[in-house]
Amino acid sequence: MNDVNVLMVGVGGHGVILASDGMSEIGMNNGYDVKKSDSLGMAQRGGSVVSHVRWGKHVFAPMIKKGEVDFLLGFEQLEAARWASYLKPDGVAIVADVVVIPISAMDGKIPYPSWDECKVVLSQYIDQIYLIPATRIAREVGNPRAVNMAMLGFLSAFLELEPEAWTDTMRRRLPPRFVESSVEAFLKGAAEAKEMITTKGVER
Repeated sequence: MNDVNVLMVGVGGHGVILASDGMSEIGMNNGYDVKKSDSLGMAQRGGSVVSHVRWGKHVFAPMIKKGEVDFLLGFEQLEAARWASYLKPDGVAIVADVVVIPISAMDGKIPYPSWDECKVVLSQYIDQIYLIPATRIAREVGNPRAVNMAMLGFLSAFLELEPEAWTDTMRRRLPPRFVESSVEAFLKGAAEAKEMITTKGVER
């Protein structure tokens, strides 16, 4: 049983908390000791949302220290760059192709950074950076809110649990009308990970 530290970051309304709640339940259902901590801030207004999820044999604290994150899940590109310093040197950044312009930058006076600029920040800390077509996957399954499930699917390819360990929990905890599209998004995310890893489709 390997210890896993996952930091999920994004903005309000993108399902960060739902994803971290789901991952916590999946970990507990599969024998891990799990600790979790959320910071929502002004999430209801599009502000930052941060969730720490820790799996292990024995986990004693919910917060992940800077420099000890194994996987950074960025549900929004700029938020991923902002939290890059929390990654360990051999960590992995999984970033959705989602852009949310902050209110402070809407007038154009403060430029929103491009993906290339965000990637430069991430690459100061790690080599493994994956930009995920999560919005495309969500459209394909007919559920715009399934970006978070595609992200969990991509993450699952790096962890030791079988896909059924994830999807069985999703089927139990999600509203019936969202179950099939969410599971499909998860599986597409996992397939995307296997293809990108195999073809070394890492953003550098």
